Order: sequence, then C-alpha cells, then structure tokens
Amino acid sequence: MSKSRVSAGLLMYRIVGGVLQVLLVHPGGPFFRTKDEGAWSIPKGEVEPGEDPQAAAVREFAEEIGVEPTGPLLALTPVEQKGGKVVHAWAVEGDCDTGAISCNTFTIEWPPRSGRRAEFAEIDRAAFFGPEEAMRKINAGQAPLIDELEKIVEGLA
Repeated sequence: MSKSRVSAGLLMYRIVGGVLQVLLVHPGGPFFRTKDEGAWSIPKGEVEPGEDPQAAAVREFAEEIGVEPTGPLLALTPVEQKGGKVVHAWAVEGDCDTGAISCNTFTIEWPPRSGRRAEFAEIDRAAFFGPEEAMRKINAGQAPLIDELEKIVEGLA
C-alpha cells in the first residue's frame, strides 16, 4: 500500500503589537538537523483513509504541538508541494508555549546500514515568525498559505 499523498494541518497565527506571526515547526531527525531555510512547515500530517481532512488537521496539530487548538478554523486554499503531496490547511488564531511542545516520535535505522535503531521526535522545535521570516523558513510549497493568511488578516483590520 502506498503512502498518502494528502496531508492536512493548521496554520496557527497571532497578532503581537499589530504584527502577524505564524507558528511553524522544524522536522526532527538527523536529515533535517542542519537544514533551516525552506525546511520548516505548518504542523501537519497524513490524512488517513476515510478521515475528514479538517479532523486530521486538528489531530495532527495536537499530536505535533501537544496543544488542542481552540477557536474557529478558517479554510485556506490547498497547496501542492514539489513532490506532488497536496496539503489542506486551516488557519486558527491562538498562542502556545513553543518551548513546551510535546510531539510523537519515530524510529529509523541510524546511522544508515548500522543495524542500530534510533528514536527521534517528529519535530524538534517550533517558533512564531513574522511573515517575511516565515516565508524564508517554510517549505516553498506551503508559502502560499502564509500569503493567503496575510491577505485575510489585512482584510479583517
């Protein structure tokens, strides 16, 4: 059975001093340890067969951040990443302690071909960024989500 080509996630945002900030996460594990710009993502994960994408987004956010999102969810236009994976996203206004994230782990053979298995956190850190910095940090395929959120927030002001 092939892996899902559909993910869902939440783009948490807050307004601090009149400035939009978005929550992004950095993937854990050895492959991303030295990668920064272009490596961050919204908290997201695979949509299980038969699962509602919005329910998957909320589930994945709770699993990756350790916080249950509250407040209304605002649907954003789905985006397609370079590898063909489609990401459905919803914006949610909120705040969380990025230093206290609690997420799932995964196990892989590490180092490669060593026969040893090591466990890593799905994400190793989370942070709020202003739009300009977030656009440098985020996976390029997800950047339109930030653009769309900026336009929505500007329209609310």
